[in-house]
Amino acid sequence: MKRLLTARQVENALNRLYRQVESHLNQEQSLAVIGIRTRGETLARRIVKRLQDRRDKPIDYGVLDITFYRDDLSMRKGIPLIRATEIDFDLDGKIVLLVDDVLHTGRSVRAAMDALVDFGRPMAIRLAVLIDRGGRELPIAADFVGATVKAPTNASVRLHLKENDGDEGAFLAEPDAKKKKRTKK
Repeated sequence: MKRLLTARQVENALNRLYRQVESHLNQEQSLAVIGIRTRGETLARRIVKRLQDRRDKPIDYGVLDITFYRDDLSMRKGIPLIRATEIDFDLDGKIVLLVDDVLHTGRSVRAAMDALVDFGRPMAIRLAVLIDRGGRELPIAADFVGATVKAPTNASVRLHLKENDGDEGAFLAEPDAKKKKRTKK
């Protein structure tokens, strides 16, 4: 794997993302921060911790598992890993800050929005991503972006976070040989 961002660059991207969120979200409105499993969850927790220091109102925090909302579920090999969604508060009338690690095609975000409406009708949903790597297949754009990186369409960008991986950084993962053969046909 090729390193795209160092630990320091990830930290700078997170600081940039936090500043954007903090300056654009109204302090008086009810806010819920929801992270998409797994690394979006970790980033959301970090953002909530920092926002809570600046806000008088409490911030609801939740975690969203989008497995059953994915449009590629039937194409995936093996049994999908399903984890709990943890949203134990009402979303009606709240600003929801949806947090994910890497924005690529937009399909995960679409799945997340489909899942969110099962929990209520938010006033608005805003999207915060640490990394935007381009390559949209759906008309989805992030409201807040920590860093933008370039990556080939057939490669994936993987974010490592201390809480999940023991280190920090963003990496370019080239497709394996089988995928390369399929794309050349």
